[in-house]
Amino acid sequence: MLRVIGLMSGTSLDGVDAALIETDGVRVGGFGPRLTLAYDDALRADLRALLDRAPALAPSCGAGDGLLARCTAALTRAHAEAVAALGTPADLIGFHGQTILHRPREGLTWQIGDAAALARATGIAVVHDFRSKDVAAGGEGAPLVPVFHAALLGPVAAPVAVLNLGGVANLTLIGPGEMLVACDTGPGNALLDDWVFRHSGARFDADGALAAAGQAAPAVLARLLAHPYFARPAPKSLDRLDFAAFAGESGLAALSPANGAATLAAFTAGAVAATMLPVRPARWFVTGGGRHNPALMAALRQALAVPVDAVEALGWDGDALEAQCFAFLAARSRAGLPLSYPATTGVRAPMPGGVLTLP
Repeated sequence: MLRVIGLMSGTSLDGVDAALIETDGVRVGGFGPRLTLAYDDALRADLRALLDRAPALAPSCGAGDGLLARCTAALTRAHAEAVAALGTPADLIGFHGQTILHRPREGLTWQIGDAAALARATGIAVVHDFRSKDVAAGGEGAPLVPVFHAALLGPVAAPVAVLNLGGVANLTLIGPGEMLVACDTGPGNALLDDWVFRHSGARFDADGALAAAGQAAPAVLARLLAHPYFARPAPKSLDRLDFAAFAGESGLAALSPANGAATLAAFTAGAVAATMLPVRPARWFVTGGGRHNPALMAALRQALAVPVDAVEALGWDGDALEAQCFAFLAARSRAGLPLSYPATTGVRAPMPGGVLTLP
């Protein structure tokens, strides 16, 4: 077993999650410390600006762009600080980096972060660039968490789903035998976070208070759920901003802050319920920051009409799960094992991935 630190900075742009696990990439032998290191306001603002500029930068990979260089350096420093703050020895680091653009149908997925600088700063070998090989082979490049969910859950008698409510929401469907299906379902917290920030300056809807104070607008919600993405079967994936313009055309902007928040919470839940799957899960377990939002959880329970619980019901740590996953994937990459499969990303055959950088 290796001692591996996983580092994850998701599309919510809130900070770095770091977690240590003991694993050989097949089994998880134990869990070590974990922490979250929040981005400062300047880095968060720079990353949000970079998301908007990324499509124009992509053809040249942003060569010479000052904002990109500043973000990459600051982001890498934040990850090195997270490793130092974790304060535990490790054999390997799994470094996801920050996704700034994800367009797999164009053969493009872009995560920033300087793996060589991170390896030098920590003195630990780093596995990074987890998604590119899958996309180059015709896959969606996301989600990559299913193999970790399956390893933690073990054999199941009935289909269950693990739903990650990050900036984008994604699910893993685990069923009898070796059934493993995955996809992005639609917006997770991203649209709601952006709405709340625009109307109040807050980074997210704390305790779901704003959404709980409003009522979803049926006509706007229907227009949102009519997006063609929901007619596509799994596997499929999204960029954080894929629904931003569409939401603006739906009539959402005319709603009050509370009703808009309620509508977006209902949209996140409705998108999950609308996802085309080979079988319907009998139970859902929710991870990611969205599970802390009572309005989102209530909307999910209403939309899915089956038991919906936070992953803590399984004994998992929902605040560490994605970081733990990239530790697991780093060990799998080091062992040459697949990270993705035809039913999880649409790739033609089980696909290894990741790049190893030595200190």
